[in-house]
Amino acid sequence: MPDTSGTNTTPPAPAQRKPLTILMGCDTFPPDVNGAARFAERLAAGLVERGHDVHIVAPAASRRHGTWVEEHEGRKMTAHRLRSWRWYPHDWLRFALPWTSKANARRVLDEVKPDVVHFQSHIVIGRGLAYEAQKRGIRIIATNHVMPENIIEFTRLPKFLHHTFVSLAWKDARKSFDRAEAITTPTRRAAEFLEKSTGLRGVHAISCGIDAQNYTPDFAPRADNSILFVGRVTGEKQIDVLLKAMTLLPASLDAKLEIVGGGDQLKNLQSMAETLGIADRVTFLGYVTDEELRDAYTRATVFAMPSIAELQSIATMEAMASALPVVAANAMALPHLVHDGENGHLFRPGDAQDLADKLESVLTLPQDELDVLKNASLRIVASHDIQTTISTFESLYRGEPVADPVTDAAPGVPAPE
Repeated sequence: MPDTSGTNTTPPAPAQRKPLTILMGCDTFPPDVNGAARFAERLAAGLVERGHDVHIVAPAASRRHGTWVEEHEGRKMTAHRLRSWRWYPHDWLRFALPWTSKANARRVLDEVKPDVVHFQSHIVIGRGLAYEAQKRGIRIIATNHVMPENIIEFTRLPKFLHHTFVSLAWKDARKSFDRAEAITTPTRRAAEFLEKSTGLRGVHAISCGIDAQNYTPDFAPRADNSILFVGRVTGEKQIDVLLKAMTLLPASLDAKLEIVGGGDQLKNLQSMAETLGIADRVTFLGYVTDEELRDAYTRATVFAMPSIAELQSIATMEAMASALPVVAANAMALPHLVHDGENGHLFRPGDAQDLADKLESVLTLPQDELDVLKNASLRIVASHDIQTTISTFESLYRGEPVADPVTDAAPGVPAPE
C-alpha cells in the first residue's frame, strides 16, 4: 500500500457546472393532492436547492392566473399559472384549454428561454411544450404518471367506448413522447407497461423518490390494531374492497381503519361503511396537513393499499419510511415495493377475503416478528432516496448517459450500497 502520509488524499472536486434553467410542465401541481403533483413539487424543490432556476407551468388553482414566485417544500420557484377551468366530473381538477397549449408554450418558452423542458404529463400542457420546444431545439425530457385507464371514469363516456378511448389515448400520448430525448416513469413495471401500450422503447425507470428523514419510524407496541390507507378516494383505489375486508376480520382484533384523502367516492364509501355496519370503526380524515399525515403513518400498525393502478405509490413509500408493514394488491408496480413475506404481503386484487387474511396475519404477529417486517420496509425504501432521483434527472437534463437507479431489489436481497 503506498505511503500517503503528508499528502492530501481527498479527491479533487469536479469543476463547478453551470446551473440550468429548467421549465417543468405539469397538468397537475400543488395545491393539487396526488402522486404526480407531489413528485413534481419535490423534484422542483430539490433542483432549486441545488442551485438551478426552476420554472413551473401549470393550470391556475383558481381564477387568478399569471406569473409569480411560489414557495414549495421551503424553496422558491417561478410559477407560470395558466388560465384554467374546473372539470366538474372530478372533485377538484382544473385544466387549461387544450387549444391554447401551443400559444401558452410559445409565450412561456420565449420568456424563460430554458435549457431543458421536462413535462410531467402529455395531456395538455406537456403536449404544447413538447411541440414548441422541439421547434426551438430545446432538450426535452418526458415523465409519464398517467394511465388512460385511470382517468376514463371522469370522461363520462359510455362503457362500450372505453376500449376505443384507451387505445386512442395511448396513440396520442406517443406523439408527445416521440419528441423527447429521454422518457421516464417511476418503476420498471410501469416502464414495460408504457412501452407495451405505446410501442416506445428505452423508457427509463426512475423512482419518484422519497426523503425518508421526513418520516418517523416507531417500534413501540401499539395499543390497538390500526389500519391506514392514504390516497385519492377514487374508484381505481378499490377502497370498497378494504371496507369489505374490515367486515371479515375477527371481532377480537377490534381493528380500526383510518382513510386519509379526498375524492369523488368519499360520500359513497361513507355510506358503504354505514351499510356494512363498520362506520364506528372507520374514520375518514379527508385532506390533512403534512404534519397530520406523518402522525397518521407513525401511529398506524399496518398500511393497506388495495389499488390496482399504481405506477409507483408515493403513499406506500411514505408508509415504509415510517416503518410500517404493508398489505397491498398484487397489481402493477406495488410488488416492487411490497415483497411478500418480507415487509408485508400481497393479496389477490379485488379479493376482500384474501386482503382480510393478510391483514389478520400482520395484526396477530408477535412484536419481534412484526419488527422484522418493519425493519424490512425501512431497508427496501432506502433505495428510493430522493437525492438519487434528483441526480439522475440532472444527468438527463444535461444529456449525460444514465443507468437507472436500482430500486427493485429481489426479495431478501438488500439493494446495492
